Amino acid sequence: MSQRHVSGRAAGAMPFNKYKAFAPVDIADRQWPSKVLTTAPRWCSVDLRDGNQALIDPMSVEEKLRLWDLLLDVGFAEIEVGFPAASQPDFDFIRRIIDEERIPPGVSIQVLCQARSELIERTVEALEGAPSVIFHLYNSTSELQRRVVFGMSRQGIIDLAVQGTELVRQGLAGFDADVTFEYSPESFTGTELDFAVDICEAVGQTWGATPEQPMIINLPSTVEMATPNVYADQVEWFSRHFPQRDSAILSLHTHNDRGTGVAATELALMAGADRVEGTLFGNGERTGNCDLVTVAMNLFSQGVDPKLDFRDMPRIRDTVQAVNKLPIHERHPYAGELVFTAFSGSHQDAIRKGMATVDRNQWEVPYLPIDPADVGSSYKETVRVNSQSGKGGVGFLLEAHYGVTLPRDILVEFSTEIQQLTERLGREIKTSEIYDQLLTTYANEEGPYKLVDYDLLTGKTDEQRCIAKVEVSENVVTVDGEGGGPIEAFVNALVATLNEPLAVVDYHEHALGEGSDAQAICILAIDDGERGDRCYGIGVSRNTIRASLNAIISAMNRRWAKV
Repeated sequence: MSQRHVSGRAAGAMPFNKYKAFAPVDIADRQWPSKVLTTAPRWCSVDLRDGNQALIDPMSVEEKLRLWDLLLDVGFAEIEVGFPAASQPDFDFIRRIIDEERIPPGVSIQVLCQARSELIERTVEALEGAPSVIFHLYNSTSELQRRVVFGMSRQGIIDLAVQGTELVRQGLAGFDADVTFEYSPESFTGTELDFAVDICEAVGQTWGATPEQPMIINLPSTVEMATPNVYADQVEWFSRHFPQRDSAILSLHTHNDRGTGVAATELALMAGADRVEGTLFGNGERTGNCDLVTVAMNLFSQGVDPKLDFRDMPRIRDTVQAVNKLPIHERHPYAGELVFTAFSGSHQDAIRKGMATVDRNQWEVPYLPIDPADVGSSYKETVRVNSQSGKGGVGFLLEAHYGVTLPRDILVEFSTEIQQLTERLGREIKTSEIYDQLLTTYANEEGPYKLVDYDLLTGKTDEQRCIAKVEVSENVVTVDGEGGGPIEAFVNALVATLNEPLAVVDYHEHALGEGSDAQAICILAIDDGERGDRCYGIGVSRNTIRASLNAIISAMNRRWAKV
């Protein structure tokens, strides 16, 4: 009898035999596993090219300008602005930012171009007048594409790259601009490493790269073909064997076909790369490009200056969503609307305790790898309450939003009620709903007791006298008592008149808001001295004494309801 999964499908039902494992790279003494990233790489945003070409509805020129301005605000000094020879909107956009002098000092625009003469000529035309340019030339070098797409030998592919490089060199020779040349052996991850070195060496010699004026060698994981450690091995092998290494800036361009684009980039930086190309939030062909936000913020979370500014993450997220017309997932690292949110009760309790003791200069809070405020998020949004939550979340939200700290006994009691409420509703409940339920439960005027009015008198001693009118089962009774303060005087008045044992055994007072219109909330417990069980009540008023007396009445009504 064959074993089957619960689903009923036979084990091994998928046609895995049609795929073959990627061969590992033979490096016996690889160095990258022991490396630590301590500095940010050179960043290049390819949102306006690679990101744009992957959109269902590509960006208009105005949308590109909006994203361009955002990329500048974030701090990118290298921005790939398009493929002008293949797209008229790309050409028009490039001309606009050049003609309108929208390129700030210190910023280079990068353009992509295939190694074909007519495309190179058109691209050179698009760049006329730019102050600083990176000309990004590519041709496919993988064994698969040589065999299936082009039907060309290694030497034929090298000849294409060399001829294209020479045409670029000639086309840019008369430019009064800061010019950098970039070459990509497209589909590097599927290219034999010795061949990748050979073609890049030929290109470098043709261009005339020197240590003083290096070129960019970009090693793209155009299609992610193996585990990230293999990509790191490929990059380290290339870096060791490339004879012009001192004349090259080694760049990365990963995609996310296996879901490890970020990991591959980080490991390849450890393997010796200097530069990273990618997009904000990973938009790009198929499964997307490397997410630069995640890579940069990962460095930030390790105490490394990322050299990019993500302090206003909500604005960045909203802008990218608007121009791409694609949503950013709620759980996207660092940027998603839920990434700093905890629903689990134990997590909420740990966050609440951590936030109460954290040193803002040395961040350490359980379940919060970074300070939400560093990316424009609020501490108040870290905790949300549903049926999976506990007392910690309820307490945190009341503290964060209303400044109300519940004593442990009432918090445990009230959290049970909130748990039942969320289960009954079958959804998350808002902080305002929690607060409203707190008042509904504990600021209880539904009962036999109601405070009508009161007067406080101060004599020659420290004693105070309280004369109050209390409605008892629809009858108004005047109570009169003295004590060391208004609360004690009121309690003594009730005891003397109503002949009921009563003592305030827990008392807390908080201000709700600031200014002259702020209200006070009083939370207290009474004990009858007989059964020994506490009964909590809450009072809210602009007058702190009135709030305290109302809290006593609320507690008495709740005790009456339990009897």
